[in-house]
Amino acid sequence: MSTYSHVELRPGAYADSVTLLQVSRVVQGLDGVLAAQVAMATPLNVDVLTEMGFEVPAQAGPNDLVVALRLAGPDALAPALAGVDHALRDANRREEGATAIAAPRTTAAALRRAPDAVAVVSVPGEHAFVEAMDAVDAGRDVMVFSDNVPLEQELALKRAAAERGVLVMGPDCGTAVVGGLGLGFANVVPPGPVGIVAASGTGCQQLLALLAHAGVGVTSALGVGGRDLSADVRGLATREALRRLDEDPGVELIVLVSKPPAPDVTAEIEAYAGGLSTPVELALLGPGRPDLTAAAESVLRRLGREVPSWPVDPPESFGRVDGTVLRGLFVGGTLASEAELIATEALGADGGHTFVDFGDDEYTTGRAHPMIDPSIRLEHLARAAAHPATGVLLLDVVLGHGAEPDPAASLAPAIARVEQPVVVAVVGTDGDPQGRDRQVRALVEAGAEVHLSNAGATRRAIELLGGTR
Repeated sequence: MSTYSHVELRPGAYADSVTLLQVSRVVQGLDGVLAAQVAMATPLNVDVLTEMGFEVPAQAGPNDLVVALRLAGPDALAPALAGVDHALRDANRREEGATAIAAPRTTAAALRRAPDAVAVVSVPGEHAFVEAMDAVDAGRDVMVFSDNVPLEQELALKRAAAERGVLVMGPDCGTAVVGGLGLGFANVVPPGPVGIVAASGTGCQQLLALLAHAGVGVTSALGVGGRDLSADVRGLATREALRRLDEDPGVELIVLVSKPPAPDVTAEIEAYAGGLSTPVELALLGPGRPDLTAAAESVLRRLGREVPSWPVDPPESFGRVDGTVLRGLFVGGTLASEAELIATEALGADGGHTFVDFGDDEYTTGRAHPMIDPSIRLEHLARAAAHPATGVLLLDVVLGHGAEPDPAASLAPAIARVEQPVVVAVVGTDGDPQGRDRQVRALVEAGAEVHLSNAGATRRAIELLGGTR
């Protein structure tokens, strides 16, 4: 079938990445529209559009809005452009309606209205420092959802927070549960005896999901950002979060979860945790260390709870495994790290296996996180499946508030087109708004094998790949 492509720039027109994602989805649903991408022309977005086969004008810059349409024919162009304009106007009207009462223009002004509130900062990374420091100066805890915040600014924030006895969650803090209220990408879990300190967003969510499946709730999950246990930051926020949970009489056991931390920082934090009155379970990923599922099982045993079997939903059949390479395509950075650690131990580091975290700063500049906008991973999935070396594909789907409302709607059709076996870890609870069971069914019907445990999914992918040797 012949198609018709149209690309236009709208200089100086701006909308945030989530709004443009919604506009793209609306336009893609119009008759005659095969693909639609409405985005700011950042270098990453231009690369993605080029990979999709669109010719973006050379003069495109990050202050330009780019409208890229693939159509069934030229007759569909006018209605599609009208649809773009209509969707953009609708988005602007929603924003104006939401601000009938004038919104505060700074974090400091917002805190004057709600002096006991936790500040949540979600602006482009280059602007996050000023807003977060306003909260710290006011003596308030702050969750910095923004990524791409320079390291030196994170250090300045956390040093100032340590002097004032406040907590900085982040930068790049994707998940938190504060006083039973979920912030960012938070799963729906019951309150319970566990408190989590997380230098990892999706690692925290994996623990929330596994513990919820075992009937154990979590009242507090304090994210501290993926760099907090680095050699530079040295656990500044982790210490404050541990101290707070230790003082909470409702917390019987604290779990500290992180991507592989700096070794000397690990020793310092272990010593600090050992001095607390509340026991601390360390779920620190790294070579030779337990995976997150093993950590959840250890938590259950320490609480005197039964360790359940973790659900696995198999497809009716799998395709042949002809390739020799495992391709991991993740939206969760800690899930990607965990999978790579397990696979490297089992398969070695020199087999050409790849594990990509599409939530890394490299992929999120100027666009929404892949837990909100799946388009970049879907493009890479199609290319990975077309590569003759690819034997098995390993994916994650992370549910919860703030995440894509129906991830299976776009992922399941993409999986159905893949000839290789696809193994998916669905990280979520039965209370999540996406409907975990419905998501699992759709993915299984598309041909995937679905696990609740990311470690279990990784080992199954390795097992499938091993059948070729």
